[in-house]
Amino acid sequence: MAMGTRKHRQRQEHLWVTHSELPTAPGHPFYKRLNELLDREKFDAFAEKECAQFYADKNGRPSLTPGTYFRSLLIGYFEGIDSERGIAWRAADSLGLRQFLQIGLDESTPDHSTISRTRRLIDIETHRKVFGWVLGVLANRGLLKGKMVGVDATTLEANAAMRSIVRRDNGQRYEAFLTGLAKKSGIATPTREDLARIDRKRKKKGSNQEWASATDADARIAKMKDGSTHMAHKAEHAVDMESGAVIAVTLQAADQGDTTTIHETLAEAGEAVAELVEREAEKTPEAKAQVHVNGITEIVADKGYHSGKTMLSLEQVEVRSYIPEPKRGRRKWEGKAEEQQAVYANRRRLKGQHGKQLLKRRGELIERSFAHCYETGGMRRTHLRGRENILKRQLIHVCAFNLSLIFRQTLGAGTPRELRNRRVGLVSAFIWLQIALLTFDQAAASPQRAPGYSSSPSEAGCQRRARNCRRRNFKGCTTGC
Repeated sequence: MAMGTRKHRQRQEHLWVTHSELPTAPGHPFYKRLNELLDREKFDAFAEKECAQFYADKNGRPSLTPGTYFRSLLIGYFEGIDSERGIAWRAADSLGLRQFLQIGLDESTPDHSTISRTRRLIDIETHRKVFGWVLGVLANRGLLKGKMVGVDATTLEANAAMRSIVRRDNGQRYEAFLTGLAKKSGIATPTREDLARIDRKRKKKGSNQEWASATDADARIAKMKDGSTHMAHKAEHAVDMESGAVIAVTLQAADQGDTTTIHETLAEAGEAVAELVEREAEKTPEAKAQVHVNGITEIVADKGYHSGKTMLSLEQVEVRSYIPEPKRGRRKWEGKAEEQQAVYANRRRLKGQHGKQLLKRRGELIERSFAHCYETGGMRRTHLRGRENILKRQLIHVCAFNLSLIFRQTLGAGTPRELRNRRVGLVSAFIWLQIALLTFDQAAASPQRAPGYSSSPSEAGCQRRARNCRRRNFKGCTTGC
């Protein structure tokens, strides 16, 4: 057989190619099931109706359809891609994703600028409506109750560098500010070592009241989970404690405390549950309600959310709280009788069995949503600027996480990667089962020893020495066993 060379592979491409000669793919089984779900629930008709106001009938070049745009952002979660540019590259490289996006082989996949332009075109309220539509799909399948809700927050690294911060009062950059301090201290021409020494001695040098990012005005200086300091945003989830579905997601300033941000998140969660209750009452008035009719009645969070005002506000809206109390020492309750009563009631509920179970599930379900959305989902670091732009991407990202709950129930896997790993695990389990059955058959076929039979002392000692050799990984065993 003659060896093939690069020169032999060079050829002139045909001017015309028949449709049957175009490359095809069977499609990824996960994305095929996802498309079947979206088609069955008429997602494209819903998206086109909600986005009709942002498109012109005749003017302009052909646009990216709403269904294709939202599917592109779903790919970011399922493939763990952090940027829109990466989503565009991945879609152009995969025939399976092209089929999921419903793009023909004679069409070009959307590039990152088209995805970005469409995101800026569609407003934040429409993205929230898509998020609510996904919650409705979960409610139809009994995967959302809305009675017990857990709240927690995490930080997302912003697309802004610490070196780009400027003074809020005069816009002066950080290095120029340090140079001015050095000259005031008597150093006429300060070096970098001089500036570093002056900076080390300063207190509260990363104050958000004094400094802001020159590239992302919504980013704030914050300490990340690994202890480093970055410009960041704060993402907060309200999670259904019975199914793990994210009912509400907000993006707020990273320098705001938990007792401040919880109100916006709970307000959005309450509105989402109320809309689902109304939706069920209109569509299936005679059927058994899947979502809790009375809305949210129990809240669980970590000790960062505990304060007297928070406990009182939750009690006033008839919501039972299960929030651990931090060690603050003996408190003075003069003039705060209502707060005292709310704090003591929360303390009593925590000691009960139900409160302990809720706290245990809080760490399991809420941290799971963070891990899937921001670690394996690839959004721990944002590549967009502006809170509204990031929130648009975040809402659809969390939509994908909620949809994955359906496939964990039906397929046993919530992402394509997990489905592939499950198949490998099933093959391994099948092989081990065959080995176990074969071993059992051999043991059954071997002659049985009579009761009371015991090995001779020499045979037992030989077997014991052989086991010791194997346990110590001693290759030079001379027992002869």
